[in-house]
Amino acid sequence: MKTTRTKVGLGGFTLVEIMIVIAIIGLLAAIAIPNYVRARANSQANACINNLRELDSAAQQFAIEKNKRVNDNVTFPDDLTPYIKLNSTQSIPSCPAGGNYTVNPVGASPSAQCSLGNTVTPAHIQQ
Repeated sequence: MKTTRTKVGLGGFTLVEIMIVIAIIGLLAAIAIPNYVRARANSQANACINNLRELDSAAQQFAIEKNKRVNDNVTFPDDLTPYIKLNSTQSIPSCPAGGNYTVNPVGASPSAQCSLGNTVTPAHIQQ
C-alpha cells in the first residue's frame, strides 16, 4: 500500500502576511522615532539649563566669598570648581548636547551661557 503526503499539515506565512507585519512595524517606527528624538532634545535642554543654574549659583558664591566687584572676571572652571558638585570624572558637568559653557564677569546677567543658546530647539538658555 502506497501513501502520499499532502501539504495540508505544513504551516507557514504567506508573502502578504509578512508584508502586512513589516508595514505595521514601519508605521509604529514612524510614530515612535520622532517622539523619541523630541524627548531626547527636551531632556538635554533641561539638563543644560540645570547646569547653567548651578554655574550661576557657584559664580555668585565665589564672588561673595572672594569679595569680587561687578565686572571682575571669573576664571572658568578653576574658580567655580570648589562651589559646584562635580561629575564622576571630577570635572564640572558639561552640556549633554555638546555645547560649551562660558562664565561672564561678576554681575552680568546671565552669569553663565551655553554656546548652543538659541541655535537648537528647545533653546539652552537659562530663564
